[in-house]
Amino acid sequence: MIGSMCMQLSENADIEEIKKAGFDKYYVDHGTGIYPSNPTGVPFTASYLQSKGDPITNLYEDMAAEQKARSTYEYLMKMTDDPDVINPLKFLREREIVHFQRFGESLRKVQDYMASKRQFVMPKEQYSKNKYCDIMPKCKCKN
Repeated sequence: MIGSMCMQLSENADIEEIKKAGFDKYYVDHGTGIYPSNPTGVPFTASYLQSKGDPITNLYEDMAAEQKARSTYEYLMKMTDDPDVINPLKFLREREIVHFQRFGESLRKVQDYMASKRQFVMPKEQYSKNKYCDIMPKCKCKN
């Protein structure tokens, strides 16, 4: 979304405006196209997506990512007075807040589940006859 906003803001800029804005190095490599990178030009990599295989750790990671995104949108809003930029950023910030809340709710459910005792129930017809009786001739089972 941010990349799309930057593209829309710069697509009609002339070369002098691009240079004045300090956008010239980016423009040389990418034009006004979207190229996911951080503010210093380091490209996006999938290594930013963390997963540990533990649902609680992963949910905390997700919650932290939502808070980082919210902060970034707030910083970006402070850098402009253009309502056509601020309004989408407000929407994105609010979406991050909702995502944070939903991840928090999910975390609580996962924590409750992992702290609970589990009882595994198998329907009677599945355990009333040993499935190996038919293929094992010396089975001593009374089924």
